[in-house]
Amino acid sequence: MRRLIFEAEHETFRDAVRKFIKAEVAPHAERWREQGYVDREAFAKAGANGYLLMWAPEEYGGAGMSDFRYEQILGEENARYGDVCFYMTLHSRLVAPYIDKLGNAEQKKRFLPKFVSGESILGIAMTEPGAGSDLAGMKSRAEDKGDHWLLNGAKTYISNGQIGDVFIVAARTDPSSTHGIGLFLVERGMPGFERGRRLKKMGLDSQDTSELFFDNVKVPKANVLGDPVKGFKYLSTQLVEERLISACDCIGYSQVAFDITLDYARERRAFGRPIGTFQANRFVLAQLRAELDALQTFVDQCVLEHNAGRLTAETAASAKLLASELEGRLMDACVQMHGGAGYMDEYRISRMYRDARITRIFAGSTEIMKEIIGRSLGLDERKLK
Repeated sequence: MRRLIFEAEHETFRDAVRKFIKAEVAPHAERWREQGYVDREAFAKAGANGYLLMWAPEEYGGAGMSDFRYEQILGEENARYGDVCFYMTLHSRLVAPYIDKLGNAEQKKRFLPKFVSGESILGIAMTEPGAGSDLAGMKSRAEDKGDHWLLNGAKTYISNGQIGDVFIVAARTDPSSTHGIGLFLVERGMPGFERGRRLKKMGLDSQDTSELFFDNVKVPKANVLGDPVKGFKYLSTQLVEERLISACDCIGYSQVAFDITLDYARERRAFGRPIGTFQANRFVLAQLRAELDALQTFVDQCVLEHNAGRLTAETAASAKLLASELEGRLMDACVQMHGGAGYMDEYRISRMYRDARITRIFAGSTEIMKEIIGRSLGLDERKLK
């Protein structure tokens, strides 16, 4: 179905991105999967081409492009021709905006240019061994020591954990409040900051996911983002865009998997004819095509609402819920249609199936999305008692 949200300049940008991904990402994707992380040079090359922090003001080296459609295009082209484990979006749209929105002039001047260029790579550390989506259960602590904060705790499942240079670390600053959380900029080389093992995962093989440990890390007051007790509010605000990004990634990856499987169904033969001509397979593909078109239209509308500043938490949760659930069903159907070949890693669909499983968990699980949507309907037990 023809998409209506893009203008001529967006298509010109898409062409340039596609050339970059094919030249600088695709040739390295298999090696990255084998080594378990993306080369740092990939971020530097993306930065040199202007693809990191595109929203950043020109004074920091950015292009000043806040239009989310450009980020959407970057993700779609990387999913189709590159490697979804190359987390440019995490760096540019999930982490860096905290510094833009909460950082003071000195922090922006000190950090943003290196993030724009790709010299420094970003990560965010919220999840803990005993607390995932439940930020109120956070155990990491930061104590105000006058001229610095003393940070202690552990984080897990942290993306860019090994290659990252600067992490926004969430830690409890007010023991008397479940929401008293601060956000701290922890830099590579700070005494007491250690990286644990690179965690082995079901999929996303080249996205390094790690444990991080903080043992009496002295964080300068100059590395505190915003009010040191309002971090819970800050994190909640940013989750709207994170879930939109997840929805865009899910539908983009699903479109690629569908196209791969459609080609396979046209070429693979059984009983003397292409397997796609059997009604059972034809009906599966027809259903998926219809669902993809409908959901792509919804997600595109969410992007426009986000650009206009009107995207709500419950609508973003709806987009993330529907896109990740469709992706899961679609990947399973695509592997099934590939038959035994779909179980072999030499076929891309096998790797895509593994990569996609996490999307119903990260950025808020399916169950959390349903809670958010349900409460927006007035079905909150705390208000109905």
